Amino acid sequence: MFANSRPVASRQNAPHPDLQVVLVRHFARPFQKPVSAYNHDAFARAMRAWQAWNARAPLILDAGCGVGWSTARLARARPDCFVMGVDQSAHRLARDKTQWGTLPANLVFIRANLVDFWRLLADAGITLFRHYLLYPNPWPKPAHLLRRWHAHPVFPTILQLGGLLECRSNWKIYVDELAEALRYAGGNPDVQPYIPEGGYLTPFERKYSESGQGLWVIRNQMTGDR
Repeated sequence: MFANSRPVASRQNAPHPDLQVVLVRHFARPFQKPVSAYNHDAFARAMRAWQAWNARAPLILDAGCGVGWSTARLARARPDCFVMGVDQSAHRLARDKTQWGTLPANLVFIRANLVDFWRLLADAGITLFRHYLLYPNPWPKPAHLLRRWHAHPVFPTILQLGGLLECRSNWKIYVDELAEALRYAGGNPDVQPYIPEGGYLTPFERKYSESGQGLWVIRNQMTGDR
């Protein structure tokens, strides 16, 4: 049932030619959209959960966690860390998780808009240990460039959070663009084909892999401000 995914289709066959122009603009002008009240509340819940478990524990952010399968696996793999799985979909977060067994205590699921959540983390001066972007929506139409995280106005904020940034995608152009954006910001990204030999981390990873699609991973150790 999983091997039924089509590869990403796009008129782009290389990184978008306007990406650097967009990056110059985003780094020159701070993103000042007001943060929604419900995201302030969500952030407060996340901080309380971290504090209740161990606020000195390194923080891992599973950004756009979907149903939370990846969050649970990351928490089990790193019992010394606290893992926040953040997604804007109440429906996805509410999916039954009993099939995964007892959830580890070192995690919390938070419904929030990532754009606001990232900015609230940065405003609080929080540095991440690891930061995962697992199979984000690629927005493959060229006209949708600004919806990709590396071309969104929030991208400089993502960099401020530090930590090891890891993004996986089934669209090579997405990781190539992210690599270009990270190099613009002074990073040294590493892009590699990805083979999930140790098991699948997300349902999308399983679906894409079992459909015979290529997967890629990009990793970059962030240093904070540009």
